[in-house]
Amino acid sequence: MSAAGANNAVDWLVAAAPDPGTCRRRWERDPLGVALLPAGRLWDVLIVDGTLGAPALAVLRRVLARPGPVLAGSGDSRTGFFVPPGTTGRWLGSGVRGAGRGSWIVVPFPGRAPGRVRWLVPPDGSGTLTDPFVLELALHEAAASLATGER
Repeated sequence: MSAAGANNAVDWLVAAAPDPGTCRRRWERDPLGVALLPAGRLWDVLIVDGTLGAPALAVLRRVLARPGPVLAGSGDSRTGFFVPPGTTGRWLGSGVRGAGRGSWIVVPFPGRAPGRVRWLVPPDGSGTLTDPFVLELALHEAAASLATGER
């Protein structure tokens, strides 16, 4: 990610914070390179087990020009897809945890070396999010592939 792209991504992400300027300054100085940002304002996050998240992301990459931001956490054991705000309140699928209004997400600084939480698809600053209907179809396809042993 270029420096300009990382800067745009940071601007977009900190816009979700109650005090974007303070958030940005603290985040830039944080030796761990992570921030705790509120979900539900600019985006929700749908979190799935990494064994399902990785193949679902592969499906999204096949069908979309660019999926929205995607995080991997805890040694890739979880995958978080950034979706439009309000999605978690309408999501009916099982095995999916939602982080919406009232939730906070650990977010790595774009463009820095990855740690325990890393970007699989970093934000580009444009506000692109994954369409929840397309994500649902990708999760179904990924689950079917896993169930039948396909890769």
